Amino acid sequence: MARERVISAEVQSEEEKHFNYALRPLSFAQYVGQDQLIKKLSIAVKAAKSRAEPVEHVLLHGPPGLGKTTLAHVIANEMGAQVHVTSGPALSKPADMVGILNRLAPGDVLFIDEIHRLSAVIEEYLYPAMEDFKVDITLDSGAHARSVTIPLPPFTLIGATTRIGLITGPMRSRFGLPLHLEFYSTDALETILRANAVVLKAESDDPSIVEIARRSRGTPRIANRLLRRVRDYAVVEGKGRLTLEITRAALKLEGIDDRGLDELDRSLLRTLIDVYNGGPAGIEALAATIGEETDTLVDVVEPYLLQIAMLMRTRQGRRATKSAYEHLGVKYQPPTGETQPLFDPGE
Repeated sequence: MARERVISAEVQSEEEKHFNYALRPLSFAQYVGQDQLIKKLSIAVKAAKSRAEPVEHVLLHGPPGLGKTTLAHVIANEMGAQVHVTSGPALSKPADMVGILNRLAPGDVLFIDEIHRLSAVIEEYLYPAMEDFKVDITLDSGAHARSVTIPLPPFTLIGATTRIGLITGPMRSRFGLPLHLEFYSTDALETILRANAVVLKAESDDPSIVEIARRSRGTPRIANRLLRRVRDYAVVEGKGRLTLEITRAALKLEGIDDRGLDELDRSLLRTLIDVYNGGPAGIEALAATIGEETDTLVDVVEPYLLQIAMLMRTRQGRRATKSAYEHLGVKYQPPTGETQPLFDPGE
């Protein structure tokens, strides 16, 4: 069973989902962070509006919690279009896909989350819809089978994925704007947290906001969750005000250290160092040793450890870096032999 993590970038409750929705920016001007990506999207939207055309199809990829769904809504708002939201696993039959496409109005945005989980059959229906704005359906079967082409209004498809390597080549090639979301800087997270603290009516010292931002793993969703946890701790254990002392005590109680790592992160690094002598070790072997799902380690744990250079992917497997040894207080053991790094974001 997957363990619940305070610093998981996945939405953990309907209450959190509604809270995050209320904090979403409505325009590019309100969006904090992802400056280069926002500039590209802003130019694409302005150009499309000047031609009275829908925006090119957009593929947003990156770790969870960075704002892919939020960006889809912002693009729709900027275009003055309605957004239709679905997900790859929800589209199990061709009729599901055809039904959604038939409901689209000219210029609408269709947002498909977890688009890498679309079946091959559904993808086949999407290809002509994306390229030629039409969909072909087959009626009857056998000798009486006939194909009917249904024209569609011009629309924009926005796909979101945490596993771009699992998207087929033909599908990827049909997106005019493939965009990667980066982890947020501490400064950007501080700006987001200050604004959200006002919404939560939580009095806070500046050092407490900086401390939460520093431990939020570069992810706004985690930053917002930690802000609420610290606020609750301050109400019960303090005087309701977020101070540096209160913030550190609250995060210590949650098991989050000064680099934003929780027990699962540390368990992965300890296992790699203690059991596999620092690596290299295969991700399946690590998952089995820890008792965690492989996908959880690849999608949720590894990206941040790679980002802060505590973990390295090599052709032979995963290896702990010198920073990981230092963070865990273990004497560093230099690796024996040369290991070729392998940078494969879709792995």
